Amino acid sequence: MDAAFTAEQDEIRRTLHELLAKHCGPQDVKSAVRTPVGHDTALWGRLAAELGLPGLALPEEYGGVGCTTAELALACEETGRALLPSPLLATAVLAAPLIAALGTDAQKSALLPLIARGERTAALAVPGTSLALALGLTGANSDGDWAGGGRAGGVQARRMPEDGTWRLYGEAAQVLDGHSAQLLLVAAHTGGFARSRTLLFLVHGDSDGLRRTRQTTLDETRSQARIQLRDTEGELLGSDDSLDIHAALAATGLTAAACLAAEAVGAAAEALERTVAYVKEREQFGRAIGSFQAVKHRLADLYVQVQAARSAAYYAAWDPGAGALALAQGLDALRSAAAEAVQLHGGIGFTWEHEAHLYFKRAAADELLFGPVHRLRGHAADRAGLFGPAPAEATA
Repeated sequence: MDAAFTAEQDEIRRTLHELLAKHCGPQDVKSAVRTPVGHDTALWGRLAAELGLPGLALPEEYGGVGCTTAELALACEETGRALLPSPLLATAVLAAPLIAALGTDAQKSALLPLIARGERTAALAVPGTSLALALGLTGANSDGDWAGGGRAGGVQARRMPEDGTWRLYGEAAQVLDGHSAQLLLVAAHTGGFARSRTLLFLVHGDSDGLRRTRQTTLDETRSQARIQLRDTEGELLGSDDSLDIHAALAATGLTAAACLAAEAVGAAAEALERTVAYVKEREQFGRAIGSFQAVKHRLADLYVQVQAARSAAYYAAWDPGAGALALAQGLDALRSAAAEAVQLHGGIGFTWEHEAHLYFKRAAADELLFGPVHRLRGHAADRAGLFGPAPAEATA
């Protein structure tokens, strides 16, 4: 493999970095998350119009840029560095790939160009708190229990015998950008307990019977909502109900993990850089605290950890199969960088007014949403057969 970035990839990173440096500082982030939609719509419009960010990894035939996971991961590294509140993760990383993989030609032609132009945002709604499991990151998603198991709870879908339409009932919590997304991809069970199977449905944001409530979250930069469906009409994603959505979700999960790993690395690197700059200026006993050997050692160890996580994230961008392990390493690095930032900033680092707490909350919330780290590593070890036969071999 050639580990060097192309001129186009470097240009994507540079342009995005410059734009976010001007318009997405810590105060801009705090202002954006307190808006009704939870992000700066004007900045999102510029990112879509000038950089084609929502459609970066979508095919050109649907209005996308036609790039790969590598370019999307590089973009996520920069958005992570700035802690950009945006629909990028929910729309471009989670929802759009599922529409591209499972949708009919008519569905893809109708929806993907709107997503690529930034005119429509989308979100994946998974019942309960099982997003990581649904994406196959912390365990096998094939049994479908993460979607309610066909029993009470989760979301249920019923096909109406009169006209063949689908009606959805139930609720999903912790839906990323679910309160503002114009399109929802809802995972729902159908077939009853005996023949239960999980399917994905398209639900438009203005549908009758849809109730959305924005939730208070630990990390305000990742807006979440509770979705309630009360006899809400949904459109089956795909041509029929025999599609293997578990495999599509798992494939999307690996790509998402690579992007999330890069995002975590960007946030960790920025937290480290801000901490290094601070210890060069803060003085104790007549000298900068960064000159003390103990501080140097702590920051040197952290630098090595962040660089190792960056290497893992870049490898996962080239080979998404390593996404879960790269994400685990990225989350570890971000947690360490955020903790050191709070500690080495001293008393000011513990205040809500300082930006250090933004990185600390991102680290904690990401592990709750997409981890925990030990389960990411444990499932990756199981898939590789590290401690015994891989699941596929064991059942053969």
